[in-house]
Amino acid sequence: MKNREELTLGSLFYNTINNYLLWDSKFLKSFLPLMTKPGFLPKKFLQGKRLVYLHPAQFYLFVSVIFFFIFSFYIRETRASLDEAANKEINRFKDNDYSEIVEKIADTIKLDSVVKQNLKKQPKSRTASGTLFGTSYSYDEAVVDSLLNVGANQSVILKEMGMPEDAGYVKRKFYEQMLKFQKERGIGSMYQSITDTFPIAMFFLLPIFALLLKVFYFNKGKYAYHLVFSFYFFSFLFTVMAIDLGINRFYDISNWLDFFIFISTYFYLLIAIKRFYEQGWLLSFIKSSIITFIFMLFVIPSATLIITLVAFMLY
Repeated sequence: MKNREELTLGSLFYNTINNYLLWDSKFLKSFLPLMTKPGFLPKKFLQGKRLVYLHPAQFYLFVSVIFFFIFSFYIRETRASLDEAANKEINRFKDNDYSEIVEKIADTIKLDSVVKQNLKKQPKSRTASGTLFGTSYSYDEAVVDSLLNVGANQSVILKEMGMPEDAGYVKRKFYEQMLKFQKERGIGSMYQSITDTFPIAMFFLLPIFALLLKVFYFNKGKYAYHLVFSFYFFSFLFTVMAIDLGINRFYDISNWLDFFIFISTYFYLLIAIKRFYEQGWLLSFIKSSIITFIFMLFVIPSATLIITLVAFMLY
């Protein structure tokens, strides 16, 4: 006689489904209040009723996995579109007159006649310029393509791209990544690298949001209390975005309805803050508006900049 039930793939799958999707599961008992009763779940959790409803961190993790699974389809499609556009741009230069840049490159690195013939197979001059992460760049993409095709040393190419000889580690890494980006024409893969960091960013944005709540409601409990509220609120946001993306996947929702859904998340936050922190409507409106303003205009752009920088350096 077996004292323990034998673990099989079927039983493991059943237990997972039972924990989240059956009618008596904590998830479904928590899902309806989350969507229809703003502030209800965090309040009940702090009141000690933690066996009936799903733990806020578990709820957040489960919903975020669903959201990023749906979001991944859009990422792949966008990456494919970007790569296709980049390839079209490259092919546009294939049949042009290439003699304009030969002498410039030949004089730069003293190329022989054989290399000059190879250079004549390269496209016309086209300039890449701009400022990224505080570093300005401006160089001729066609020249760099030519140097790559003739096997020029990387240091020569980086110099042609404008990297100073006394460049430090960060600046050198910047130019090396720019070179890699042009070599691979990795617009799509660069986009993929950035979007792959979104889940990590959310784990930083959530505690920052909780910190803002702590600042505005410093006498309403420990930081952990505000973190509980943030877990449930972000679970609501991910749920709304997952539903919106899922519907748009099969039926294109009008822009005004998408905007209405976006705005509705603020009113959800307002009601949730009013009920959870038990303050008047006017004070709740002022505080929730300021928190939203700071989060949208400062926290998210700063996080996006850091994410893009990290993704670019690791690309």
